[in-house]
Amino acid sequence: MIIYNDSLKQFKNDVLSCRMGDILLEKLKEKKISGGSPSEISSWNNSLRVMKDALDDDDIPKDCQVAIEYNIPQTSKRVDFMIIGNDGQKDNVVIVELKQWAKVEKVDDNCDHSIMSDLKAHEPVAHPSYQAYSYKCLIMNYCGDSDIKKESLMPCAYLHNLGDNYKPVIEDKIYREWTNEAPVFLKHDFDKIRNFIKQYIKLKANDDSLLYKIEEGRLKPTKSLQDALDSMLCGNEEFKMIDEQVVAYDKIMKAIKDSQNDDKKHVIIITGGPGTGKSVLAINVLARCIIDLRLNASYITKNMAPRKCYASLLSKGNAKKKINLQKAIQSPWCLPNTPNNGLDVGIFDEAHRMQKKPYQYLGNDMLEDAIKAAKVSVFFVDDDQRITVDDEYDVDIIKNYANKEGAILHKPYELVSQFRCDGSDGYISFLNNMLGIKQTANTDFEFNKLQIKVFDDPNAMRDELRELNKINNKARMIAGYCYDWNVKYKRGEWDIILPNDFKAKWNLEKDSVWAVNPNSFEEIGCIHTCQGMEFDYVGVFIGNDLYYDGNSVRTNRDKISKDDRSSGIRLKSTSNELADQLIRRTYKVLLTRGIKGCFIYCEDKDLSNYIKELLNYSK
Repeated sequence: MIIYNDSLKQFKNDVLSCRMGDILLEKLKEKKISGGSPSEISSWNNSLRVMKDALDDDDIPKDCQVAIEYNIPQTSKRVDFMIIGNDGQKDNVVIVELKQWAKVEKVDDNCDHSIMSDLKAHEPVAHPSYQAYSYKCLIMNYCGDSDIKKESLMPCAYLHNLGDNYKPVIEDKIYREWTNEAPVFLKHDFDKIRNFIKQYIKLKANDDSLLYKIEEGRLKPTKSLQDALDSMLCGNEEFKMIDEQVVAYDKIMKAIKDSQNDDKKHVIIITGGPGTGKSVLAINVLARCIIDLRLNASYITKNMAPRKCYASLLSKGNAKKKINLQKAIQSPWCLPNTPNNGLDVGIFDEAHRMQKKPYQYLGNDMLEDAIKAAKVSVFFVDDDQRITVDDEYDVDIIKNYANKEGAILHKPYELVSQFRCDGSDGYISFLNNMLGIKQTANTDFEFNKLQIKVFDDPNAMRDELRELNKINNKARMIAGYCYDWNVKYKRGEWDIILPNDFKAKWNLEKDSVWAVNPNSFEEIGCIHTCQGMEFDYVGVFIGNDLYYDGNSVRTNRDKISKDDRSSGIRLKSTSNELADQLIRRTYKVLLTRGIKGCFIYCEDKDLSNYIKELLNYSK
């Protein structure tokens, strides 16, 4: 989605008339996109005035196109500025990342993606050349079926307030890979950026639909983490990390390199909600440690589903290869047998699901054992995704354990950008608001192109998902804790029986790769088989443990299945407050598994109508 697009001539007129800030603010409201704070409006006015001057050249055609604030599909990231034209041989798009920084400094010689600026004190940010280059890569990924070629996308960064005295910093050799891909221009490089643009924009584009292809072009089949693991662990960078992802990556890699020069343990905590790229970042770190640094590193998660699915996809049926993967992808049950600092790097994904001493665990304390086992421990945490009474560890507890072990505790870093649910931060806010997890004053939410449908007939939802699954085996049905496991306990032939003669079974107990098994669509997955995984489309069955009472969404712990032996919601020792939290968190996890769409069926018809009402209001 592009906020503003018009001819260069009209763009100049809008800037000269001092209307650009108002126009962009109006467009944001029209398209129901968040933004438009006073600081952002000021930034637009300042930066776009400078861009107008840079483009004020008779050699740049007045009828070429300008696009401002392009929202990259399936992310919450926006490209500042693009100009579209032709160089005499082919059509081109110049991508400009605009910054108002007046000061910069290096973070560290090992942090080759990030830099410090005066506009975000005390926190590193992505180097603008890397940022511009990553946007080029993302545009290519998401417009892959159009005739846009990577040679036609020309990224650069324009830091129009940064003096020449900072050139040695911004162009330091550690950033050379990115500045070679996307040159960076400073305050006194006015003629240079103008000439850079003029190389590629000499005429109006031959293809008048080029901008439309970028904005509306048919997307490539979405590449999920599980699809790309094999290539990543062979040294290929499948996922181009952007913004805070790459800053977090630099922080982790710096700590790992620092640890090789001291005898201290290091603990890094990365926080982020569902879909913010925690697992993508974790696997990138694993690949770098194993392939480039030759370190003894392991990706460790309590969740069986991602472990089994990743190992299955990587081994491709090769039993020997699967054995070799056992050290790279492990369960925390390995920790009691791992000597102190037996791992150079322990990457603990979904660390909020770790437990103190679960059944058959031979150690004393899983978190304590994790920190002891690894020289560097990296914990990926989302406190709101704790879904059982035994999910004990949160950020504060991890900090306490790190201090107890005398580890160097690095400042926690938060991932905020949304990469699932079509990159819609609005959808996450919608769920928080609807589920009563975190209320927001604004209830007019933008979902980008994410498909949200509420079905009255469970068969209709299954039928539509079944057809979508035929495309690439990336649609699944999932449900909460409220249905009995009749088949498992030999009480009947079906587990989930709903109106209109809908019948289905839970996923088979022996199917540990349900999320990628091409024969598993007809089975309904539970929270434990889908947490940590992602699909193109999910269908969520909301049982009577969640209902609408006419005023708000409420929970009913008594409707949890008697066969639920993992969540602890039904236990008498579980407080009503905790039971309520666990039910709400469970549905938030289920409702955020879809990349392109989420379909919903509610047993409680009042809840179904309430969600429809909220969706209609948001639209």
